[in-house]
Amino acid sequence: MFVPIRQTFPHRGIEDVADAVRLELEASGVGKAAQPGARIAIGAGSRGIADIAAIVRAAVDFWKSCRCEPFVFPAMGSHGAGTPEGQASVLAHYGIDERTMECPVVSTFDLVPLGRTNRGIEVVASRDAWESDGVFLINRVKWHTSFAGGIESGLTKMLAIGLGKIEGARIYHAHARTLGMETVIRSVGEHVIAMGKIIGGLGVVEDAYHHTAKVAGIPAARLIACEEELLRLAKSWMVRLPFAAVDVLIVDEMGKNISGTGMDLKVVNRGVVNMLNPWPDTPRVERIFVRDLSLLSYGNATGIGVADVVHDRLLEKVDYKAGMVNAVTSGSLSLLKIPLHFSSDRECFDVAAHSVGKFDREEVTVAWVRNTLELGSMLVSRNLLDQMSSEANVEVTGAACPVEYDVTGNFVRNC
Repeated sequence: MFVPIRQTFPHRGIEDVADAVRLELEASGVGKAAQPGARIAIGAGSRGIADIAAIVRAAVDFWKSCRCEPFVFPAMGSHGAGTPEGQASVLAHYGIDERTMECPVVSTFDLVPLGRTNRGIEVVASRDAWESDGVFLINRVKWHTSFAGGIESGLTKMLAIGLGKIEGARIYHAHARTLGMETVIRSVGEHVIAMGKIIGGLGVVEDAYHHTAKVAGIPAARLIACEEELLRLAKSWMVRLPFAAVDVLIVDEMGKNISGTGMDLKVVNRGVVNMLNPWPDTPRVERIFVRDLSLLSYGNATGIGVADVVHDRLLEKVDYKAGMVNAVTSGSLSLLKIPLHFSSDRECFDVAAHSVGKFDREEVTVAWVRNTLELGSMLVSRNLLDQMSSEANVEVTGAACPVEYDVTGNFVRNC
């Protein structure tokens, strides 16, 4: 039996995001770093940021108000199948193109060398961006799914892996195997900022409901320090599963628009190299069954290797070239390994439930979520209700309902 529950979190969403961006950029003083007529390269990434089109457009309008000439470029590593056309397509799907932005969108993979950092890391940057009069980056600041530190996913990482395109991503991920990713992105970020081309950035923090809750305009000189503050804030708002452990976690969809690893590893408690439950402050998850791939992932199924069982419908949507480019670039080949897969939800669920070491099926605990970004509402097995965290604000929102299947053996969701 499944029971629908809802976690309640503080609502922190900004009512008028575009206006908030304008006011923040005006107050930050970043506009003083460019002369009238300057060409400003605005870097935008491929993560599923809630209001990314409105945020980028507001930044474009701000730079136009400074009498500058902005253009947008994809600040991505290997996303979009590792091609310029693919990366422009990703931005367009998020509503960022020349028509909506009313400025050019420039996507090439031409690079310029920028020397080496004090750690000996070769640095490269997008020629399109570097030959502008100034670079301004926009990114969400949040925890990274596969490492922990004072700087994780955000503007500094974009200075390295986004600005450096696919070649930069290869270089930096390779160095991260010995130095650690935080050391690499700090070293590269500091090196790039010191060269004087970076004007600053706009950091975005989202609340538990995936709403834009804070925007911060940051001049280059304060970028890393301010990002550390934003990350601490983002972590304090982080949403987790509302129990200490679960036997089977059912995930309706994974994808690059949800997390760089398809699922947030700090939600499902996995590591990038087949590590089970490596995060001590995260609920323990024994088995993961993933049902589908988000259409906004463009066939990139990086992270599928984190699952224990997947539905065949997911595999039918996989573009192996896109995933392969991402996996090879990051060096995390295990993230693209194909797990056990079956043609029905019944087969997938049965395999997962029978492998958790419990002889009585009624003792198996189950949670069913849409994806790892949306953890407000979910279904849980009735035997999981008594194990809810005392810190979680959870309420039951409906009557219990049985697990039901259609004639093809796929779930019929009645809760």
